[in-house]
Amino acid sequence: MTTAPQQRSAPSDACERGDAALARAFTVLGKRWMGQVLGSLRGGPAGFRELSRAIEGVSDSVLSERLSELTASGLVARKVQPGPPVSVSYTLTARGVALIPALEQLSLWAQEHLPPASD
Repeated sequence: MTTAPQQRSAPSDACERGDAALARAFTVLGKRWMGQVLGSLRGGPAGFRELSRAIEGVSDSVLSERLSELTASGLVARKVQPGPPVSVSYTLTARGVALIPALEQLSLWAQEHLPPASD
C-alpha cells in the first residue's frame, strides 16, 4: 500500500516576520560579554583592569575586542589621560546609558525564567 507524500502546511499567520531593528541590536549585543561590559560601566567610568576584575572569566584579548566594538558602535567612549603614566578609561555614551534600562529588564527576565548557570 502506498501513501501519498505529506504536504507541508503554509507558514502560520501567527508567526511574524523578524524585527529588523531587533536583529541590528543583537548584532552588537549578541556577542558574549557585551552585556556584562555595558552593565559594568553603568556605575561610571572604569579602566581596563577594573573591568577585567569586574567581569569574571573574560580574557584580556576578548575584553579589548569588546571594548573596541562598543566604542565603534557609539555605546562606549574611550578617554586617554596623558601621563605619566598614560591612563585609559571607558564610559557609557548617551546611547549606552539609554540601553541600560533594557539590559536591566533582560536581567530581571533571566533571573525569573532561566535556570542558574552551572559552573
